[in-house]
Amino acid sequence: MSQKRQKEEGAHSPRDKRRRFFTLKHVISEVVRKQRIQDFQNLLEPLVRRVVKEEIEVALANHFTAMRRSYGKEVHPSESRSLQLRFSNGVSLPLFTGARLEGDGGSKMEVELVDGFTGQIVDTGPESSANVEIVVLEGDFDGDKGSEWTAEEFENNIVREREGKRPLLTGDGVVKLKDGVGSVGEIAFSDNSSWTRSRRFRLGARVTDKFEETRIREAITESIVVKDHRGELYKKHYPPALSDEVWRLEKIGKDGAFHKRLSEANVNFVKDFLILLSVDPSRLRSILGAGMSRKMWEVTFEHARTCSLDQTIYFYRPPSSEPKAGVLFNIGGQVMGLLSDGKYIPSEKLSEAEKVRFSGYSGTSNSCHQSLMTYISSIRLTATTW
Repeated sequence: MSQKRQKEEGAHSPRDKRRRFFTLKHVISEVVRKQRIQDFQNLLEPLVRRVVKEEIEVALANHFTAMRRSYGKEVHPSESRSLQLRFSNGVSLPLFTGARLEGDGGSKMEVELVDGFTGQIVDTGPESSANVEIVVLEGDFDGDKGSEWTAEEFENNIVREREGKRPLLTGDGVVKLKDGVGSVGEIAFSDNSSWTRSRRFRLGARVTDKFEETRIREAITESIVVKDHRGELYKKHYPPALSDEVWRLEKIGKDGAFHKRLSEANVNFVKDFLILLSVDPSRLRSILGAGMSRKMWEVTFEHARTCSLDQTIYFYRPPSSEPKAGVLFNIGGQVMGLLSDGKYIPSEKLSEAEKVRFSGYSGTSNSCHQSLMTYISSIRLTATTW
């Protein structure tokens, strides 16, 4: 009996108890660890599902956008069209207060209505005849290519005149579209841009008419600096342009005595001055009067002669000549050819005696300035008969 008890006691030795205790602890740890993993999986699974869903939605949206741009129409016909305004040219710089706004190269600024996906001008439908308002925007308003904004954001960035000042944009600020295109009228800034938060302006264009279920995105220009330089309005141009007012020439002040005398004689532009200078310089000298000294006259004369000439050809027929005869010359007074009995003879085929004879036609009459008319608009003349 004692041996049997010893064996039974031996079966439950301290080593066996430690092994059994260690095994139980290990099992409990495993259970806790697996529970934590399960909890983590339960937390991670919805997060992964959401991320995957969002990525799929973004990929599908990009795919549909690419399809719309490729085919120039919406994927869903029930959606409204994507229309937007666009300035076809930039603003000519530098820009000063009071100066008329012009496009690049002195061209007229134009606004176009285009399809937002194809970029093509929309020349049909009621939107193509909409009224467009030109406004001034903050220079830092987001105008990067491809950016989007709401009508409210556009409205909030419109710049108003300072208190006690005239409207910031003066002139005809409304453009009427025709077949999706409209020219901006004569407008000018009345104030400089130095007082704004960015010290710059942008021009904006928005449709004032309402179209059901159609939002027409506004147009904006690049940011521009408008300088307040009163003297700029009276500066001379070097060289002067044919279209410049005559007071842009040296020694002729704006609204001064010489300017008034020339205006009374219908010499309003540099072009008029050059024509009369070529046709009848003595009459031009007489119009300016004794107040213009010889030295002043030479300065004005030389300044006018630096003007870049265009390719317009002028025709003069002396009163005593036949109806189909006369002289063709450029605005600088150079004889370009002759019309004789309805036939054109270029200057290179004229003898020196004929050139001298016909160049004298331009100065034979004080009234020949009024007799001039534009005859041919290109210098590329060919033999012509009437």
